[in-house]
Amino acid sequence: FPQPLIWNGEILKVPHMGWNKVKWIREHPVFKGLDPDFEYYFVHSYFGIPENKEIICGITFYGINFVSAIAYKNLVAVQFHPEKSGKPGLQILRQFCEWNP
Repeated sequence: FPQPLIWNGEILKVPHMGWNKVKWIREHPVFKGLDPDFEYYFVHSYFGIPENKEIICGITFYGINFVSAIAYKNLVAVQFHPEKSGKPGLQILRQFCEWNP
């Protein structure tokens, strides 16, 4: 983040470390069947802003909405760590392994 991230008058910690939800906005086989109440483990200071908004699958709120999951052709990427995100993260990894683009 280029400047302190402030939400409701409070400076948010950067890097963003901890558990947070993903709002799934586009369907994809790798992200199929994920409960919207699941939380995923994030550790990051920066985030990407895709030029093509159609590749965005998930967004997360941490002071601002940012892209946390994308899919384009045979590429899938997430901002969080699925390997550290418990059952929902393992579900994503399993579905990625089973996916045949």
